[in-house]
Amino acid sequence: MSRIGKRELVIPAGVTITIENNLVTVKGPKGELKLNYDNSIIVKEVEGKIITERTSEIKHVKQLHGTYNSLINNMIIGVTEGYKKSLEAVGVGYKFNVKGNVIGVSAGYSNPVDIKVPHGLAVSQDSATEITISGIDKKEVTEFAANVRKIREPEPYKGKGIRYKDEHVRRKEGKKAA
Repeated sequence: MSRIGKRELVIPAGVTITIENNLVTVKGPKGELKLNYDNSIIVKEVEGKIITERTSEIKHVKQLHGTYNSLINNMIIGVTEGYKKSLEAVGVGYKFNVKGNVIGVSAGYSNPVDIKVPHGLAVSQDSATEITISGIDKKEVTEFAANVRKIREPEPYKGKGIRYKDEHVRRKEGKKAA
């Protein structure tokens, strides 16, 4: 049996969860998130806890059981605390420039690359080489951070590029080692 799927999710104070017609709606102090779930999964609220159950023992249904439990847990965390991802630009001349809802990224190309920030996300500039992306939806925050990082991924020889704040880039020696 799925250990993650069996997990009971405690509903914190200030959060309301409504379940109707295969739609879970989580409202909290930071906002509201919705999730459509599969017919093979049963989601119910019992004594201030959310419980997910499955209708059959088919492999696909077992996989969905833990997945939906985790997605609902991420929604609860998102509307109470929110999610953050920090990025840093490493390299000479590499920097970020946040103007409203557009990020200008100077990463060694002839012109800066401009990226529009999606609705529901906030980007703050900590310094010229560091930005923090925050929002209530974990998927949107991590996906947007990955797209910004994809502009110039860190390379293994000099370590130049855009990386996550806590990311470790494995370095190679190059021709000198031979």
